[in-house]
Amino acid sequence: MDDLIKAIIMGIVEGLTEFLPVSSTGHMILMAELLDFHGDRAKTFEVVIQLGAVLAVLVLYWKRFLSLLRFDLKPGSGLNAVHIAVAMVPAALIGFVFRDFIKDYLFSWTTVLVGLVAGGILMIVADKVKRKVTAEELDDITYKQAFIIGLFQILALWPGFSRSGSTISGGMLFGTSQKAAAEFTFLVSVPIMLGASGVDLIKSRDFLTAADLPLFLIGLVTSFIVGMIAIVTFLNLLKKLSLSWFAYYRFIIAALFFIFVIL
Repeated sequence: MDDLIKAIIMGIVEGLTEFLPVSSTGHMILMAELLDFHGDRAKTFEVVIQLGAVLAVLVLYWKRFLSLLRFDLKPGSGLNAVHIAVAMVPAALIGFVFRDFIKDYLFSWTTVLVGLVAGGILMIVADKVKRKVTAEELDDITYKQAFIIGLFQILALWPGFSRSGSTISGGMLFGTSQKAAAEFTFLVSVPIMLGASGVDLIKSRDFLTAADLPLFLIGLVTSFIVGMIAIVTFLNLLKKLSLSWFAYYRFIIAALFFIFVIL
């Protein structure tokens, strides 16, 4: 298959799955297996198209990001930069310390399948456990809830678990609405993804060549456009579907890949 076609397919997969609770990393690893898209060049490409998904959030939430540029520790002051900071710290620290271990030992289809199933179970538990909702909207989220969501984000370091699946589940288990947890996840993901992608790009700079520019640009633009559509669609779906439906999808994907690719 032509590399440009692979770039479009990978860009679509990244854009569709980055902010849905289905694990974009897991889908990218599985799709790379199906397309036979491997090697250092492919890994660098995946980092670049992830930036397209980040750009989609920045464009859709630019007003909210501007409003976050304040630090206010008073309870009830609304969402601000402190919420984002306390949610970032746990996964950022663990990711920094164990980055090489995660890259070397957890990025495989076997770990992805485990993550898809385990993450799906967590989502069903979060959906079924009835707790009092104390944060219906973004601005209702407390610093404690932000930190707890950050702790759940650590699970996303395991490929297949899903950042949004983990953090939305954590938020719901500790009193946020499904919608508030999802939107908070989008906002927190941007600095985390920018930092991680920046480090990966610096380490992969030797694999960036002018000849690959069209390939990378096509993937990035595709991811950006599809990512914006996916975010808006996902938020609308959350009004109609529970988190469990996305968990069932994860189980189906894991089963199909195991049956048709592994067996």
